[in-house]
Amino acid sequence: MTFRFDRSLCAVLSAAALSAALGGCAPAVLGGAAVGSMMALDRRTVGTQVEDEGIELRAGNRIRGVHGDKVHVNVTSYNRQVLLTGEVPSAEIRDAVEKIVVGVENVRSVVNELAVMPNTSLGQRSNDTYITGKVRASLVDARDLSANSFKVVTERNTVYLMGRVSQREAGRATAIARNISGVSKVVRVFEYLSDEDVARIQAGQPVKPAEAPASGEASRPAQ
Repeated sequence: MTFRFDRSLCAVLSAAALSAALGGCAPAVLGGAAVGSMMALDRRTVGTQVEDEGIELRAGNRIRGVHGDKVHVNVTSYNRQVLLTGEVPSAEIRDAVEKIVVGVENVRSVVNELAVMPNTSLGQRSNDTYITGKVRASLVDARDLSANSFKVVTERNTVYLMGRVSQREAGRATAIARNISGVSKVVRVFEYLSDEDVARIQAGQPVKPAEAPASGEASRPAQ
């Protein structure tokens, strides 16, 4: 089953993402049916989706409580695997932030992509949000992909793709993201499923829970 947004919904989601990136935390106001449908079509269980939201909130609050404005850290959790992107002033703080997130309840593994450098400008973050929107829209337009199976994060023109996907879906999404104007690199942070497992999930059947990935396996530039 292929999940497809209509254009008005895409516009609402893009506007909400831009508002968040520009410093606000205003949520998108969507109908309950629309939100429910999106959650149902996600390849995570509803319980895991709620856990991921909780992980992002708790980790973000703890990082801000310790490091404040000295760091710019984005926390993205998918199936309890956490991706850290952004900028920190030193390698020591980079490691300290990861340690904070590892200690958050329900976290399965952490992929630390934090860069040791000054915080990015508002203009760069706005451009990253724009790229994310273009990648998401292109995934929606791809008739052979389930767009709601992916999370897209952009940091300094590098696109990170997360999700529970097959090798074919991973390759297809990577090719789409790579061809978006402004994208400098694509990094895949996927949990790979067999075609059989994808079919089971689409049929509403359970699959074996994922194990934590070995160090260095979860995050790598697309070839």
